[in-house]
Amino acid sequence: MPASAMSSVSHYENFPVASLLCPPRLRAPIVAIYHFARTADDIADEGAAQAEQRLHLLQSLRHDLHKQLQDPQFQSLKWPDVLSSVCTQIRAFDLPVPLLLALLDAFEQDVVYTRDQRRYADRAELLAYCARSANPIGRLLLHLYGITSPQALGYSDAVCTALQLINFWQDISVDLPRGRFYLPSDSQFHEEIAFARHMMNQGAALVHQVPGRAGWELRLVVQGGLRILDKIERTDTTRQRPHLNAADTLLMLWRSLWM
Repeated sequence: MPASAMSSVSHYENFPVASLLCPPRLRAPIVAIYHFARTADDIADEGAAQAEQRLHLLQSLRHDLHKQLQDPQFQSLKWPDVLSSVCTQIRAFDLPVPLLLALLDAFEQDVVYTRDQRRYADRAELLAYCARSANPIGRLLLHLYGITSPQALGYSDAVCTALQLINFWQDISVDLPRGRFYLPSDSQFHEEIAFARHMMNQGAALVHQVPGRAGWELRLVVQGGLRILDKIERTDTTRQRPHLNAADTLLMLWRSLWM
C-alpha cells in the first residue's frame, strides 16, 4: 500500500496487513496471504542469489504448495510455517488457488526480466504483468468479504493496478540499481503518472461496495495512492523515493470522509 501508515510490517506494501480496521475473523487469512506473497517476493528480490537459483526456489515453493494442498500431512522443508498457514486458510475460506499461483507467475517474470535486462515494450505488456502481480491480492480480499460481482472485481483490479503502478513510479531510484525497468519503452513518465491516477479514480467506487470498517480502510488506501502520486509529480524519483508524513495522513483522512 503506497502510503501504508497502517501496515505493521517493515516492508513497504501494496495492501494493509491485518490493520485495526480489519474484522478480527479475517485477520488470519489476510496475514497468511501476506506472508505467502512476501515470501515469494523476497525470493525474487532479496539477497544475492543468481536468477536461476531464484527461479528454482519459486518453483519449489509452487511445488510444495501443491503438495501440501493434496496432502495435509506434508510439511515443506523450506517454508513449513508459511505454507501450513496459507493452506489452512485456503481450506477454511475456499481461497482461489489460481490467484496465489498468479502471484508466483509474476515473481518469476520479475526474475526473468531482470536477468535479461528486458523492458516492457508498451503499457499493455505492463498491465498484463499487473494482472498477475497486483490484481490477485484485491480479488483474494474481496473473496474474503464475499464480494463477487463483476463490477466490484473490475473496480478492484483498477485500484490494485493503480497501486502497483504508483509503487513503480515512486521506486525508480530503488529499481534501477537492481536492473528493473518498468517504464514502457513507448511511453513518457508524465503519461504513466496520469494513467495511474486515472486507474485509481476509476476504481475508487469500490469503497461504496465494501462494507463496514474495511470500506473505510479502502478509502485510506485510495487516498494514500493519490497522495503519493501528488508527491511523485513534484519529486525526481530517479534520485529519491517520496514518502508520506503526518500531515499527509491527516489530509488523507479528510479526503476519505468526503469520498
